[in-house]
Amino acid sequence: MSGQILIIDDEEGIRFSLRGILEDEGHDIIEAESGEQGLELLESEDPDLVFLDIWLPGMDGLEVLDRVAENHEGLPVIMISGHGTIETAVQALKKGAFDFIEKPLSLEKVVATTRNAIEFSRLRLENRALRTRISSEQPVRITGESEPIRALKDVISRVAPTDAWVLITGENGTGKEIVARSIHDQSKRADKPLVAVNCAAIPEELIESELFGHEKGAFTGAEKAQEGKFELADGGTLFLDEIGDMSLKTQAKILRILQEQRFEHVGGRKTIKVDVRVIAATNKNLLEEIENGRFREDLYYRLKVFPLELPPLRDRAGDVPLLIDAFTDMLARRHGFKPIAFDDSALAVLRVYPWPGNVRELKNFVERMFILFAGETVGADKLPPEFKAVRATAEEEPAVSREPEDMDAVIAQGPDDLKQARAEFEARFLEAKLRECGGNVTQLARNVGLERSSLYRKLKTYNIQTD
Repeated sequence: MSGQILIIDDEEGIRFSLRGILEDEGHDIIEAESGEQGLELLESEDPDLVFLDIWLPGMDGLEVLDRVAENHEGLPVIMISGHGTIETAVQALKKGAFDFIEKPLSLEKVVATTRNAIEFSRLRLENRALRTRISSEQPVRITGESEPIRALKDVISRVAPTDAWVLITGENGTGKEIVARSIHDQSKRADKPLVAVNCAAIPEELIESELFGHEKGAFTGAEKAQEGKFELADGGTLFLDEIGDMSLKTQAKILRILQEQRFEHVGGRKTIKVDVRVIAATNKNLLEEIENGRFREDLYYRLKVFPLELPPLRDRAGDVPLLIDAFTDMLARRHGFKPIAFDDSALAVLRVYPWPGNVRELKNFVERMFILFAGETVGADKLPPEFKAVRATAEEEPAVSREPEDMDAVIAQGPDDLKQARAEFEARFLEAKLRECGGNVTQLARNVGLERSSLYRKLKTYNIQTD
């Protein structure tokens, strides 16, 4: 595993020897002959490791070590000295040095210690990336058995193992983050970081720093150097949420980086190369944004390698009971509360409610009801006021008589109006087939050739009760 290494030593011969050993191992080397020069290089470069001599003219090695620990937290430093003592080594390790090597330098010791330190440096980046990952509290499993969700799961299983970039579109609350994580978790990069960036939540003046990182002093408040999200996602996946909210200026920089996978820190000169898979998401119509001059057409087509549109919850209403069960289980485990249940009257209303906020609104609703009615069974009468109109409509719709009768008698005694007769037959047909399926709506949908969302609407219209 190669990296960039800074050698700070006033002896040219030591620097020459170390450079030869380390370059043979594939590392890039930069040199400084004093502590002051070394600290200056740390502000312009971003090494993975520092070799630091203890005895230096001017600022000595232990003082330099203090400055490195203060301004470059986590950067491994290997101390070297020809006048080492146990006390000096202990002091350096207490100050945060990664290891201590005595002169004359042993090739085997230098190579082994460097390998361990570089691995430590890589783990430092990955651990920092973990703090920016999409929250593990969100269920990775995509919940639902409706036709749109089955199709979505199939598409994800096909695109995830590839390195194709994905552009996820859909209304707010449809689960774009969950889909992004599902793609990452089924990909070859699953053991690497998944780093999320909400482009709409970061102030425009800070988004470049957030994405590309910055050097100390690059702007007011930049008290130390910091890696950006692209760097943290190296080898893994970068999820750019709400990509449509980026300014045109930032879009131009993003496009260049996406094409080249190279960038510089804000305020820096060193070029950093990364390997990331990009998943972008937006609730906006990007073609309209392009037409109105708010989104770059070239960036749109760069991101849209594999487009994926998520269905709104109203188009998969049959999944509402399954989602309610999933959220109820999650909240019960998280808070230690008794589970909540919804009776048939409540579920009948919840299935036909349009859910303008989609799955996110449903989750918030379940949490609200959980707080109010933990351990209870909730009926339609306990639903919040916004469900009142839907409840009234459901209660006012007349039930269609469906007592089993001979079909000839139905035709002879039934209505003359074809539309009404069709509804009468459809209601009896669905009820009979539902009994054959033992009340299993999923099986019924397959048997009669309807999507579950359409089937649920018909069952509700005809007041056919399901388990």
